[in-house]
Amino acid sequence: MSAEFFEVVRHQRAHRSFAATPVDDDDIAAVLTAATYAPSAENRQPWEFIVVRETSARAALGDLMRRAWDSGGRTFSESRVSPKMLADVERGMTGGFAGAPVFIVACADTERGLEQTVASSMFPAIQNLLLAATARGLGSALTTIAVGFRAELTTLFALPPHVIPVAVVPLGHPARPLGPPRRDAFAAHTHRDRYGERWSAST
Repeated sequence: MSAEFFEVVRHQRAHRSFAATPVDDDDIAAVLTAATYAPSAENRQPWEFIVVRETSARAALGDLMRRAWDSGGRTFSESRVSPKMLADVERGMTGGFAGAPVFIVACADTERGLEQTVASSMFPAIQNLLLAATARGLGSALTTIAVGFRAELTTLFALPPHVIPVAVVPLGHPARPLGPPRRDAFAAHTHRDRYGERWSAST
């Protein structure tokens, strides 16, 4: 058993502010290699990743996130998360994410896999990417809010019609360390054999 793996899992967090320190190609290659080892429907591996370092493109992504937040994202979230989390997310959406030195735009090639299985193929790959980033000492976050501007993303990154954006992952060295995430114990939401038979340790 690899104890290191479980330490990475327990410390993976959404980072919404980043240091200006560059991210080197070796780190990017490592996290994207990890992404490609995820399962995918029919093993079609539909992922296409765009590594965005160009200043103007990163600024455009930050602007899309800010516009999406201002045009409905904030209102949607206000009643769903705590004031503290709302403030943290808002800092990310209105500038923190834009400070990341790298964005990974995760797209799916719908000619290499069914559009109906995009999510089940792409999000395991993105989770691998996030875990690998944590293992390399990088901060990252899974964001999908900019995907609502699909036409703008298609134009910005010259995507062909069959390649659709799925998520945008800001990537960089964390501006500050974050502690482990708070999670309910798995047993609080686990059942043995049928719903309602709460999990308890075997005797």
